[in-house]
Amino acid sequence: MKKIFLSIALLTITLIGKSQETVYPAKPQSGVIALTNATIHIGNGEVIENGMIVFGGGKILDIRPTAAIADVKVIDCKGKHIYPGLITPETDLGLNEINSTRSMSDVRELGEINSNVRAAIAYNSDSKVIGTLRSNGILLANIVPQGGIISGSSSVMQLDAWNWEDATYKLDNGIHFRVPNLTAGRGRGFGGLGNAAADPLKAAMERIDNVRKFFREAKAYYAEAKPEHTNLKLEAVRGLFNEMEAYPNTNWSVIKKVLRPQQVFFVHAETVKEIQVGVELAKEFGFKTVIVGGTDSWKITDYLKDNNVAVILNDMHSLPLTQDDDVDQPYKTPFLLQQAGVLFAISDTHEESRGRNLMFNAGTAAAYGLTKEQALAAITLNAAKVLGIDAMTGSLEKGKDANIVISDGDILDMKSSKITQAFIQGRDVSLDNKQKQLYEKYKYKYNIK
Repeated sequence: MKKIFLSIALLTITLIGKSQETVYPAKPQSGVIALTNATIHIGNGEVIENGMIVFGGGKILDIRPTAAIADVKVIDCKGKHIYPGLITPETDLGLNEINSTRSMSDVRELGEINSNVRAAIAYNSDSKVIGTLRSNGILLANIVPQGGIISGSSSVMQLDAWNWEDATYKLDNGIHFRVPNLTAGRGRGFGGLGNAAADPLKAAMERIDNVRKFFREAKAYYAEAKPEHTNLKLEAVRGLFNEMEAYPNTNWSVIKKVLRPQQVFFVHAETVKEIQVGVELAKEFGFKTVIVGGTDSWKITDYLKDNNVAVILNDMHSLPLTQDDDVDQPYKTPFLLQQAGVLFAISDTHEESRGRNLMFNAGTAAAYGLTKEQALAAITLNAAKVLGIDAMTGSLEKGKDANIVISDGDILDMKSSKITQAFIQGRDVSLDNKQKQLYEKYKYKYNIK
């Protein structure tokens, strides 16, 4: 009997010891590691059979066919697939823990123009949802605020950190503009103001014009060498403008550098009309623009390409926007954008999946026209380009961060995908999560072997 109680006590200690509260962020990489004998998917369309990737100090040092290598830690990945760490380009991860519990949601602010709101500051690195994404190979996420017509700035975070400062991968990478609904009977109410407005379309256009006035005011504010008062809302969007406009009092003739926006203007829009309204506003100020949502983007691919506008596709596993669209239109849209040469990334913002089905959204796109490597790029290199982090990550190339995922099977296939190991900047991160812990807990309860 004592042995039985001792066994139960040891098992309980083991389960407690594996609880999420004691899953610590990994320590910085020490030494050099070589992953060998794997099928390596670079992320740019290239695949290396029986390949080897070597990384140290958090950076990729070499990638080539497997060969003998000395003085490094070798991990044999025979039969496995190696991928770049997956990137989800739009999510409320770390801001919204439980949708139905108000005290656990810090995703939305009151007010119309909230440009000074910073998602990074509110990011909860202890969110239990983070572990479910990390264990599915998602290592980076663009954290996006909500609320108002200008919601604030998003930041790219790596998903293994003690706090938001440690998690920050690219701070304040873009400002989010939400085009009011311009189509009756869709979503959150015509014009974004419900049905109470006497002329909803006019009300919606007035809100958009207020945004235009805000950016014009920002340019006038920057023209002042020493503004009498600091305006935090105007300071927050300085990075949207090219540097000559944002800092007009600088003597650029003696500074030899490329003048370009440092932030992305993310336009949340679905229909053709909404997309065009957002793009035309952005063109007026020279913003680098990305459409978020873009359900109707397939209808205006030439327009998007001509204006160098990228697209983040959300909620692929959904019904089409209108009754006239093909029932499988959301699945076909990535292929149509690919054929037209429009840069796009795939996301997963479904409230129930909480982002963990990102790779399966890409897998669906592969079943509707994309090659598997093109679908993989949509959640790795393309996403990195859209977010402005492709110089650091998104593909497995020498000099980039060692953000690496190892899978037993095809990462895009729900049936065969099984993530066995992951590295963020060379750190071997834990793949444990709350769901795995509950699985083990109830296996024990019902004595399931």
